[in-house]
Amino acid sequence: MLRLLLPLVACLLVVALGVAALLYAQHDDAPGLGLIAFVLIFGAIGFAVRSVLRARKSV
Repeated sequence: MLRLLLPLVACLLVVALGVAALLYAQHDDAPGLGLIAFVLIFGAIGFAVRSVLRARKSV
């Protein structure tokens, strides 16, 4: 359980960082930062899905 919990918490923190970057990019009118924020968000979601699938497969 701990093996799955740590990557999911890390992914949640990266998603929160991406959302904060997206909000700042919208406020500051920075399209490059918005793109980086989307990459962070969707990359973290993909990593979380991969972690869950690997944990489920090993059980």
